Amino acid sequence: MLREWKEPVRPGEEELKMRLAAAREKLAAQQLLIKEQKVPVLVLLEGWGTAGKGYCIGQIIENIDPRHFKVESMERKTGEEERKPFLYRHFTRIPEEGKFVFLDSGWMDEVVEERLHGELSEEKYAKRIESVRRFERQLTDNGYLVMKFFLHISKKEQTRRMERLTDEKDTVWRVGKKDLWQNNHYEKCMDAFSSYLKSTNMPSAPWYIVDAKSRKWTELQVLETLTQGIDIALGNRDMAVPLLQNVFPLERMPLLSEIPLDKTLDEETYRKELKHLKQRLGELHNRLYRKKVPVIIAYEGWDAAGKGGNIKRITSALDPRGYEVHPIASPEPHEKARHYLWRFWTRLPKTGHIAIFDRSWYGRVMVERLEGFCTENDWMRAYNEINEFEKELHDWGAVIIKFWVQIDKDTQLERFNERQNTPEKQWKITEEDWRNREKWDQYETAVNEMITKTSTTYAPWHILESVDKKYARIKALRIVIEELEKALG
Repeated sequence: MLREWKEPVRPGEEELKMRLAAAREKLAAQQLLIKEQKVPVLVLLEGWGTAGKGYCIGQIIENIDPRHFKVESMERKTGEEERKPFLYRHFTRIPEEGKFVFLDSGWMDEVVEERLHGELSEEKYAKRIESVRRFERQLTDNGYLVMKFFLHISKKEQTRRMERLTDEKDTVWRVGKKDLWQNNHYEKCMDAFSSYLKSTNMPSAPWYIVDAKSRKWTELQVLETLTQGIDIALGNRDMAVPLLQNVFPLERMPLLSEIPLDKTLDEETYRKELKHLKQRLGELHNRLYRKKVPVIIAYEGWDAAGKGGNIKRITSALDPRGYEVHPIASPEPHEKARHYLWRFWTRLPKTGHIAIFDRSWYGRVMVERLEGFCTENDWMRAYNEINEFEKELHDWGAVIIKFWVQIDKDTQLERFNERQNTPEKQWKITEEDWRNREKWDQYETAVNEMITKTSTTYAPWHILESVDKKYARIKALRIVIEELEKALG
């Protein structure tokens, strides 16, 4: 893509000065519209070393209220980031609605750098490209404006700039080993950059190659393209997004109404099994830590189905330093202002650790769907987005275990009444629980669709028959142990 690029004609000084003033003024006005219409803007600046990415960002943000933007310089990964999925540090930095985030390099720099130095096989590189394409498409589908710029300079220009910087004691630090390596392997880097740009150049998030020979000219190209992109994003704010066809392998699942709920376990068998299974799970937890395998367990189910007691039996077998339980309630304002998966990306476990979610990202296709907290296009699109999210976790090496805790309507009523009439349990029952019960049939329809469309071979659903809570607890422990044994070999 870089080799086919045609260098634009640079305007004369007077025209450049006039257009630059107009573009700056336009961006200053647009920030108010961005805030009013709650459009999140992610600006990614990539390019050659010494091409001027930092200076360009500095010039652009002068036109924006400091309260409305954030600049992130994506340095080398921290130890924490090394133990998270590839997209973790990028997804966690996305802007809130109505605000800008400027990234000084990002996922392109990371992927190409690893490929150039032989850290990614062709197969892994192809997976990274697919991850990037999904990531960017998910953002744009959910109302984000993603603007991607590549600042381009020739080898001769890069050499000249590095010589100038290294001649001064105060600027020599700005030329790093990476810049020198790039310059010495310019043609190899050119091919790698071109291949990446071509593979990730999408209509919803295209690449803009910028002639970066001079600072003012660079700033003008970026500003005019950015303001044009903002105009289009504001005009397209309310447009629905086409739904993608599912491409992930699915497992056939029964309807909730087809699941028999008469399974029971006597007390003696329960206690014996519980002791044995907890001991085995504790052993596996140690091996998980040693082999650095991350585990994600998601619980969904009817109110009063027994999720809490089920989770408690699993965690009681684990080292408390190696797991965390995330009770998921309504999103906080700063969570609601971002992509709905953001608050789950920020809660992922480190390698060797376990994250247990009491309610999860499936709220998008259940409570948010039925209570009107998102549009029909949003929740219909979410099935594919969730499958993509879980595929990303699976490719990272995570064990994903998803439980639906199933009871019938009569059992729920019995447990609701028990909670209502027992003082020490009254905190467990709310008006919202009773309201949700009135929508039982609607929820059942939504759950059936959810399970059918998201029970993939790499992250299948497991149904826990929980009229007898003891039976459900033992079944859950067995499933967790079985999945961990498979992953550990």
